[in-house]
Amino acid sequence: MKAQHPIRVLCPALAVSASGYYDWVRRQTQPGPRARENDQLAKHILRIHQDSRRTYGSPRIQRELMNSGHAHGRNRIARLMRQYNLCGRPKNRFRVRTTDSNHDEPLAPNRLAELPAPSAPNRIWVADITYIHTNEGWLFLAAVMDLYSRRIVGWAMDSTIDTQLVLCAWNMALTHRQPPAELVFHSDRGCQYASADFRHALLQSKALPSMSRKACCYDNAAMESFWSTLKHELVYRHTFQTRTQARQAIFDYIETFYNRRRLHSSLNYLNPVDFENLNN
Repeated sequence: MKAQHPIRVLCPALAVSASGYYDWVRRQTQPGPRARENDQLAKHILRIHQDSRRTYGSPRIQRELMNSGHAHGRNRIARLMRQYNLCGRPKNRFRVRTTDSNHDEPLAPNRLAELPAPSAPNRIWVADITYIHTNEGWLFLAAVMDLYSRRIVGWAMDSTIDTQLVLCAWNMALTHRQPPAELVFHSDRGCQYASADFRHALLQSKALPSMSRKACCYDNAAMESFWSTLKHELVYRHTFQTRTQARQAIFDYIETFYNRRRLHSSLNYLNPVDFENLNN
């Protein structure tokens, strides 16, 4: 109403002091210390979120800020993320069944259920197979994880889901890590892991096979968690035209981001490579 009436008339009528009004006007044009600090913090949040491939939520962003010497509350970070429409990975989606346990091959006991958490690398490896949709058809991915550090130590991809797929992932892990005898290798009851060729490969390396209970994904929770992370942070955000395109993206995600950069909550917010280097 200041275009129709003088400020000296409006302020007493609205029970507002003139000095208070002019101070409010100044704050609108000159943000205060808190607003300026929020602007700087938002820039840091935007950079970290972009560096995380738009996957981090407020807990991991808070830890990244702490690592760079900036201590801020999670609620404040979450509020600024909402302001800039930033969020972590999306919710679950439909999961195709890849385990075929209807076979006559011998099954291994569930050794993993009886063991304590590993205290060093190359004591317990877990493995599984998942699928990735492309416009050329399914691409199947087999992976081997070191349960100590959650590091993916072996992986293989192919258009068919067979024993050769899991053998390729096993051989990659074996070549890179050279585990000691009596390594526990845990998988589901799928025919690929129960096959004679794969059992022979484990026997040659003096590894002890272990298998989950029937239809119980919780026995291999670490691998299920990795598949969820891979799907939510990479696969569901892209439409792969070819299997080659999917292969390149998955290779980059595992080797460049997941193993070496992504903070893992169960590792005290370290990435798998740094966790191994720091504790061994």
